[in-house]
Amino acid sequence: MNARSRAARALLLAVLLAAGAACSLIDQGTEILGKAEDAVAKGDKAVKAYGKLRSAFGDFTEEEEYYIGRSVAALILGRYPALNDAALNLYVNKVGNAVALSSERPEIFAGWHFQALDTDEVNAMAAPGGMIFITKGLLKRCPDEESLALILAHEVGHVAARHGLQSIRKANVTETFTSIGLEAIKTYGPEQLARVTAAFEGVLGDIVGTLVERGYDRKLEYEADESAVLFGCRTGYDPAGLARFLKTMVGDMSAVSGKGWFKTHPAPEQRIDRVQAEIDRLQPVPAPAAVRTQRFKSAVSAVR
Repeated sequence: MNARSRAARALLLAVLLAAGAACSLIDQGTEILGKAEDAVAKGDKAVKAYGKLRSAFGDFTEEEEYYIGRSVAALILGRYPALNDAALNLYVNKVGNAVALSSERPEIFAGWHFQALDTDEVNAMAAPGGMIFITKGLLKRCPDEESLALILAHEVGHVAARHGLQSIRKANVTETFTSIGLEAIKTYGPEQLARVTAAFEGVLGDIVGTLVERGYDRKLEYEADESAVLFGCRTGYDPAGLARFLKTMVGDMSAVSGKGWFKTHPAPEQRIDRVQAEIDRLQPVPAPAAVRTQRFKSAVSAVR
């Protein structure tokens, strides 16, 4: 695919994201994407729809957040294969949706979706728009369903507060959404088109880099921990499940490698006291249930 075609696809995707993601526009966009070069040459509906783009950074609708998140999720699945275990994924979705319904955003544009990843790396990631991933390696480390629920609630907290969108660099948004005019795209040369395409790809790269490589600012991680405790309690889970999981990570030699969870999250020692303080603030809290622990062991037995 040449530079003009790639840039057209980037622009058209941006149009779909920023124009409110109306169903009719999405349907038109799907057809137009197959004729990207014609769209640029003819200045048809997709180019005209560019006039709806907003230049304000971070002012994303839920529809736009979803389509950004779907692209981010695709990039994550390009790095880590999905775990092919329908029963386990159904179980993770049930637990995840239970805590999501107790969050500040129980209803989200396309619903909450949870997927296990087939890797022994210990990690959990949340793409904007409600697509949450948890690795096989992390599932193995969970002692019970309370811990799993609180970990998923932590990721739900990131989405509820739109932390992923906050990681987008303003430069990438302004370069993509404001540097090209309604007619300019038809006259851009390869170098200009490549710059626009790279800027839009950078929007996705900013988020993926935060989730997989850099991690969130520590303040945002602590904020997600607070949300996890609150959402877990609302759902009926013992919030100490998060503290129990964190204690399994203390002194782990995997931290030396700085991969996965250890690279993208604060040290467990720094989180345990904060989590316990939040639990104490919410007393009394639900107690753990043996039936849930047994259900958890049965569900994850295949990955142990």
